Parts: sequence; C-alpha cells; structure tokens
Amino acid sequence: MNDSLVQLGAPIRPRLPEWARKQRTHFESLNHLKSGFRRLNLHTVCESARCPNIHECFHRGAATFMILGDRCTRGCGFCSVPKFNPARQELPLDPAEPANVARMAAEMRLRYVVITSVNRDDLEDGGSRHFAETVREVRRALPDARVEVLTPDFCGSLEAVERVLDASPHVFNHNMETVPRLYSRVRPQADYRQSLDVLAFAHRHPGGGLTKSGFMVGLGETQEEVRALLRDLHAAGADVATIGQYLQPTRRNLAVAAFIEPRVFEEYRDYGLSLGFKMVFSGPLVRSSYMADQVNANALNEAARRTLC
Repeated sequence: MNDSLVQLGAPIRPRLPEWARKQRTHFESLNHLKSGFRRLNLHTVCESARCPNIHECFHRGAATFMILGDRCTRGCGFCSVPKFNPARQELPLDPAEPANVARMAAEMRLRYVVITSVNRDDLEDGGSRHFAETVREVRRALPDARVEVLTPDFCGSLEAVERVLDASPHVFNHNMETVPRLYSRVRPQADYRQSLDVLAFAHRHPGGGLTKSGFMVGLGETQEEVRALLRDLHAAGADVATIGQYLQPTRRNLAVAAFIEPRVFEEYRDYGLSLGFKMVFSGPLVRSSYMADQVNANALNEAARRTLC
C-alpha cells in the first residue's frame, strides 16, 4: 500500500483532512459578482463546478467565465456541471454572450481574463466560432489584458482548435484531468492521446503563447502514473502544469479514492520542474484556473530567465 495516500473507507463523502479545507468568507463579494453575472446572463465554472476557491477568488475580483451555455453534452464522472441530451432538446447559443463576457470583464477591470466552456458536441464546430468571437470581444474591450482560454477537445478537430488560437489568446489551456488508465471512468467520452494532440497542436501554433494543462489526483492513480502523465505533457509541449486534489462535488459524482498529502504535491511539482516545465502549480486546492494570473506571470518570468541563460 502506498503510504503517501490517506486511504478511505466506506463513506461516500468522507471528512476532509485539514489540508483540503477552505474557509468560506467574503459573502458580500460573492453575492455582488453573482448579481453582475446574472444581470448579463453569464455563467462561471467557479459556480457550476463548485470550486472550493470561489469565495477567495470572487473576493479578489477574479472569476472564470464559462461560455456556450451552462449545460454540457458529456457525462464526466468528476464534474458537477449540469448535463443535457441534444437528442432530446436543443440548446441555442446566446449571440450576446461574447459581448457580455467582454462587458463584464471590463466592469470587473480585469487584467487577466480566463474563459472556459462546457462541451458542445452537438454543434458542428463544437462551439469554436463562438469561443473565438468571445476572445476577440474581450481583447477589443481590454486591449492591455491577457486572455487565457481553457478549451474542450472539440472532438479532436484541430480546425476548431486553430480557430480559437487564431483569435490570439495569450495562454491556451486544455486539461488532461487524469491518467490514461482512469479515462473510461473519469472522462468516458474523451481520449487521452487526442487531448495530448490538441496540446501539441497548440504548442506548434505560430504566435508564441503559453500552453497549459491540468489534472486531478486522488482518483485512484499511482505516483508513477502521475509522473508518466507529466512526461507526456512535457513531450507534447506544455509549458505549465497544474495539479490538484479531486474533491467529490455531489453524491452523484465519483467518490474520492484517496486524499493526497501535501508533501506528495511538492514531490510532483519538483519532478515536473526537473522535466523542464516553466511552472508547475501543485497543491490540494489548486485548480486549473486558480491564481491563473500569477501562474502565468511566474511562467513568463521563468521563460525570460531561460532565454537569458
């Protein structure tokens, strides 16, 4: 038995260890931002995915916009974002959404804007045109801000990926989520190699933006599988990796297999840096877009340092 894991028994949602807890405060800031999003019919992954950092991030005026609606065509075992079946209902895109994202980002005076989306496998282009238009609207409204996109895999369509990249985001992020052995349970409608191909394509795309990916631990993976995933990400050209503890968002989602101790997150960070990543952000409460502005700044500083060396 791996002694780096806190093994769990029968309870579906066990008591969190101290290192996986987050204090809930700043309710006034939380409610203020929520009101602004509702006014413009906008959504955040912070709310839909029940992120444990939402109180902290909303208090400091940060949020991750979630576009293409608030319901997803996929049924990933870890995710609490609401699902819908396109064979039973239609979910039209909101044509005002790109402009409203830009408007809200401007009202928040953001210097760093993160845009993600649900999966929309029902759309011919996977929603990539809408995604690209949102990036362009934000860049027009906030020309001095940096824009990070966290995209789906677009069913492996590199044409769709390129469409988003051509809108010139500063950071392209696509999450691997877990190790390949667990894909059938965690990401049953995704493909490990396909996601790596998306990242490799983004890395090769002209423009020189950073490429980023994130994944969760505590789903039943081994330490060697995590190291292998980091090697695969680095080989695909990822500049930045984020690693966080999986926390079961609802009783309908996968149970936590193990809570990973903080020292193991440090070991993963050190291993990733030894491979050559510009930045590895690793910790129990790390999420793909958490502190994204600071992660980006640290990665750029490291890239500049290596250029000078």
